[in-house]
Amino acid sequence: MTPNTSEAARGAAAARRPVLRVLGGEALSPPPAWMMRQAGRYLPEYREVRAQAGSFLDLCYNPDFATEVTLQPIRRFGFEAAILFSDILVVPHALGQDVRFVEGEGPRLDPLAGQAEFDALRGPDDPAVMGRLAPVFETVSRLRAGLPDATTLLGFCGAPWTVASYMIGGRGTPDLAPSRALGARDPALLDALIDRLVSVSIEYLARQCAAGADAVQIFESHAGALPAVPEGETGDALARWSLRPIARIVAGLRARAPGVRIIVFARGSGLDGHARVVAETGADAVGVDWAVDLAALRARLPAGTVTQGNLAPETLIAGGDALDAAVDAIRAATAGTPHVFNLGHGITPQTPIAHVERMLDRLRR
Repeated sequence: MTPNTSEAARGAAAARRPVLRVLGGEALSPPPAWMMRQAGRYLPEYREVRAQAGSFLDLCYNPDFATEVTLQPIRRFGFEAAILFSDILVVPHALGQDVRFVEGEGPRLDPLAGQAEFDALRGPDDPAVMGRLAPVFETVSRLRAGLPDATTLLGFCGAPWTVASYMIGGRGTPDLAPSRALGARDPALLDALIDRLVSVSIEYLARQCAAGADAVQIFESHAGALPAVPEGETGDALARWSLRPIARIVAGLRARAPGVRIIVFARGSGLDGHARVVAETGADAVGVDWAVDLAALRARLPAGTVTQGNLAPETLIAGGDALDAAVDAIRAATAGTPHVFNLGHGITPQTPIAHVERMLDRLRR
């Protein structure tokens, strides 16, 4: 499709899909809902497919399996959005870094310790990068064909700082000490790595949109580590290594996919950081983590700002009256404003299915 045709198609879809209506600035009551990690280990049907797939990366790269697990929570719960099943680390894998997932421990990568490891990565224009990611685009295409017409399809990527932190540290680390140390020791190298990830992320998201994604979310899962990085002449660390690179992705994607809606989730950035997201990145919506006072954030945002999220995953695990009260509090804090109901982080494997059903029943009454 030409860019103009693509933009027209997105405009027509927005009228039919509640999540897109909200991302366009419309306040709906009740708000539409989806959950981060909604396709996952809390569902028995997911565990069955996961057992068939082999490795986690095999699951991500197999369009049959990835399509099936993405559709499972839509069939079971009727969420108003489906998010592509994949992982943020397929990007460094496509760049040539060794990535594997250790059962019970999570991702492991060969750490990018310095210039030599950076030089060994594929360049952003290497055809092998998008070639490695081609199965993801096939999954997106199948999902759009298989989803109900009213269901928004979300693509996603990891934000450059978050992805870089895994590439540098070789795994998730509580304080991101390896990434912060590299930023202090060799900021030019960290800038170069983030630049590489910006370029690849624009292309990656643009191809997801071309394959059928209605909107995308950029996951800045480790924004909370950035205030600890020493500030320099270029400004604060959150702006330098998170918000400005994300803003470049937003601008680059909009040039490739006009009309696409973009959510930025800057977990751990606090009330101040969340308040900066839309203004400094140009995103359409700010994802709100569970630690932020949603009412206080809304009071600081321009009236029409779109918010998403905020329910604590632990509250969903607890269920009962506490869950009811939390759902009601989010509804009250966002009444009359554009809001997409979601968790403030991903759903955890031990979450009872009955609690998800109760949450949605409470929300939709």
